[in-house]
Order: sequence, then C-alpha cells, then structure tokens
Amino acid sequence: MPTYTEKKIVPYTPAQLSALVADVGKYPQFLPWCAGARIRSHVDNVLIADLSIGFGPFRESFTSRVTILPQDAEGVCEIKVQYQNGPFKYLNNRWHFAPHAQGCLVDFYVDFEFRNIILQKAIGAVFTEAVHRMVAAFLKRAGTVYGAPAAEISAVEVAAATK
Repeated sequence: MPTYTEKKIVPYTPAQLSALVADVGKYPQFLPWCAGARIRSHVDNVLIADLSIGFGPFRESFTSRVTILPQDAEGVCEIKVQYQNGPFKYLNNRWHFAPHAQGCLVDFYVDFEFRNIILQKAIGAVFTEAVHRMVAAFLKRAGTVYGAPAAEISAVEVAAATK
C-alpha cells in the first residue's frame, strides 16, 4: 500500500546517522507523531521496541524488531525494521547510509498497510508529506546532536549522485 523512498546527501557520516536512527528511545523528543518509545530488549545489534504514534484522533502502538548492521569495510551502515505486533498488516522499513564525498548518501524506504481501513485511508491521504516530515526531523536532529551542516546539498546534486 503506501510506499515511500527518499535518497538524500547530507553532511554527516554514515556512523553518525546510523547511531541517531538506532537511538529509538529518543524518538518522542523530536519525531512528529511519536508519542512514546520503549525498548523491550537490546541484545547485540538487535532491539525490540514499542512505539506509540498519534495522528489526529488516532493513537496506535506497535512493536518492531530493529536490526542495526555494523559499518562494513566500505563504511556503509544499515538499519532494518521488521514489524512484530500492532495495528499493521505489515511494515517494512530500511535506512541505508553510504559514504559520499559530501558526507553521506541516505537511502530511506518504508512500506506498510494498516489493518483498519479507516486509519489506512486517513494516513494514505497525507502519507507522503508525513514521511517526508519524519525524514526531515531526523536530519534536523542530526544538526542538534552533531552541529549544523555548513551548507545544504541540493536535490539536483542528489539526483546526480544516485544515478
């Protein structure tokens, strides 16, 4: 059902961005619509997390398995999220962070479907904008945690870099 992918070059390292996304417990501090986060377990590079989201009159909680793949020899980091339990039929989410001359190429992907058709239609109407705002919130958080970037990188540069 709703699928979203975004590629963007940002002036941070893959390790910095991976650490930021992996810090699930801090999501309510900066992520739109995230009303709560609880880490159930964290063993090695896998954590089980409960997230509560609120959107208008809707409030839902779900559990995910978050796998944080360590930086490989090329400097690539990846985080994969697998849905465990909650209001979705399915949820697939992936963050891929690759080194780039100007910092990091972020490749974000999410695909999901709610079980509740009313909730699915409500979210579907604003899905792209909502996910875009969430990605922007992570990048704003990177500025807060790691310092503001010297300059923004244009969408034209992203398009050229990802071809």
